[in-house]
Amino acid sequence: MSIPATEVAVLDTAPAPTPSKRARLRFLRGGKTITGISILGFFTLLAIIGPWIAPYDPDMMSDQLLQPPSGDHWFGTTQTGQDVLSQIVVGTRGVLLVGFVAGFFATVLSVLIGVTSGFLGGVMDEILSALSNIFLVIPALPLIIIIASFVSDAGDLLIAAVIAFTSWAWGARVLRAQTLSLRKRDYVEAARATGEPTWRIIGFEIMPNLTAVIASGFVGTVIFAVLLEITLAFIGVADISNWNWGTVLFWAQSNQALAQGAWWWFVPAGLCIALLGTALALINFGIDEFVNPRLRTETGSSRKIRMRVGFTPVARTDRTNGTGGAARTNGAAPPGREPAATPARTPDRKPDKEPRS
Repeated sequence: MSIPATEVAVLDTAPAPTPSKRARLRFLRGGKTITGISILGFFTLLAIIGPWIAPYDPDMMSDQLLQPPSGDHWFGTTQTGQDVLSQIVVGTRGVLLVGFVAGFFATVLSVLIGVTSGFLGGVMDEILSALSNIFLVIPALPLIIIIASFVSDAGDLLIAAVIAFTSWAWGARVLRAQTLSLRKRDYVEAARATGEPTWRIIGFEIMPNLTAVIASGFVGTVIFAVLLEITLAFIGVADISNWNWGTVLFWAQSNQALAQGAWWWFVPAGLCIALLGTALALINFGIDEFVNPRLRTETGSSRKIRMRVGFTPVARTDRTNGTGGAARTNGAAPPGREPAATPARTPDRKPDKEPRS
């Protein structure tokens, strides 16, 4: 009598999507990334069309002084009767303008200096590394305060330029370290051996592998620039005639809105700052998951293994038909073969004891 073979479930080898398609869609699968991009897209749209959809002129005064939210003024009014919602909607453009301009130019400087320093090495690496170390210790906030004291009209673009000029060094150090780990890879050495010029090796061999790191540095710089711009407006260093969320908080603090119980004067601006920071942080988390396989949850592999109760998943190749596919068996033998008979196993018997004489 033969013992039946153990039932096994063999994994299906269904055709997976191409790697390029997976690479394009992996970043947009995570819930964090989708949420962050949606919130950021809303604020970007508000910054573009904000001055045209604002219900009132943010500088216009009225006789409705310090009124709570109502149908006429959704976010209430200030001590001089100005509409808070109009101030926040119009001020969105200044916040995002400083953030994205500073982030763009700081990222360009960090890529140029960091990648060049890490790839070339030698004396150039020493010079650029020393330059990065110098700019790492230059504080942005005191420098902007000093510049604003000498410049009568410290506009958004000037503030963005100063922030970009003082915030590129950290990203350059990160990119230098990444480039040092990539320049000795086999594909880079092969490109160098075939006589490829340096600019082509950097542009087509090094830079594609640094895309996610560069994007993460850009998002981090935007967060820093936005918070610094709001801080400068709140303490009155920036031009308070240009509306942004920090300017709203500046006037609310100057007129003691908290002491008067006018919570609607500062709470909406604080919520907008928190939402924008959360959106940028979620995008940064999504980039980190895209770069680091250990952090991937929803952005991981698209192949899922479905377990069946009572079955053991076994990877098996069907060599009989030469297709390399997997066969699903339930204890049955592959086609063209007969199941091998299992010899019956009889229990070992000890010989009878000899009778004592």
